[in-house]
Amino acid sequence: MSSPLFQSRPLLLLKPTRKIFSLSHPQNNSLNRSPSTHSRNGLTFLRHKKLLTDLSTWGIGGPCNHFVQVFEQTQLVSAIRYCKENSLRFMIIGKGSNCLFDDLGYDGCVILNRIEFLEKIEHGVYRVGSGYPFNRLGVQSATEGLSGLEFAAGIPGTVGGAAFMNAGANGQETGDAIDTMEIITCEGEFQMLNRGDLRFGYRSSVCQDMKNLAAITAVTFRLNNLESARDRQLEYLERRKQSQPLRERSAGSVFRNPSDLGVSAAELIERSGLKGFKIGGAMVSNKHANFFINCGGASSQDMLELIGLVKKTVYQKFGVKLKEEVLYVHPYIEDTNL
Repeated sequence: MSSPLFQSRPLLLLKPTRKIFSLSHPQNNSLNRSPSTHSRNGLTFLRHKKLLTDLSTWGIGGPCNHFVQVFEQTQLVSAIRYCKENSLRFMIIGKGSNCLFDDLGYDGCVILNRIEFLEKIEHGVYRVGSGYPFNRLGVQSATEGLSGLEFAAGIPGTVGGAAFMNAGANGQETGDAIDTMEIITCEGEFQMLNRGDLRFGYRSSVCQDMKNLAAITAVTFRLNNLESARDRQLEYLERRKQSQPLRERSAGSVFRNPSDLGVSAAELIERSGLKGFKIGGAMVSNKHANFFINCGGASSQDMLELIGLVKKTVYQKFGVKLKEEVLYVHPYIEDTNL
């Protein structure tokens, strides 16, 4: 998965509705200026050109005010400093597979993480750039007879996003295979987090609680030998193919599975009779009820309303409050009480 890896302020939790601003609102004027391009320290910043639909697996989102790609850790530091010097809020994303952008866009700077190196430190130990495709790492390690990331072959995100969210499936979790993590602070300083510094829970990591964290830049994995790792991975992939709408535009699982209930979010949604339920272009998948798909022209409001309706219905029927796994990126407001 690939959540927005980090941004200058916390992302909002998803809500059934959002406050709408007309395009004449003063806060929106920055998104209406003519497109331009400028360079800074070897980086090319696009203004008002990049559509967030191109950066999201849901295919939803308007234009961002600033956009830049980074390919090295030093470039990422430069991009963050540029944002701080110009008082721009920013977010760093990978594959955009775990977030919902708004149709009105984003008034800050979107930094696309393309730090994609892979180093083999020794047998079973990989140091990997946070922008490296997580599914590619999963396939490569399993093909080499290494176990720990077999599940990753089916996760369409980046290494950094998987580490941040502690992505998992089939009884495996990203955090179980992580040895060290390299990060950048909001002051532009590099730090190394060792295994003893890292805490992981269900779809959570210590990174989510670090207020001074700007971004993950690299992750070192320590894997175990297992000759049948690739065979196991192929079984996982076949199971995923049969049970999930892989050919549809989705963001993966929308809700986290409730803890200690012995029932998944998908089962609760299905028992609520919501498979196939549709609002505008947003629909609960008929194949997997915890996957919401853009079946054609879905807006962010369609998806927000569908998520809100599903939460409300499940709570009314079962008394269970579902918690979102995907993150909503508000176009302007940073106040999480809105």
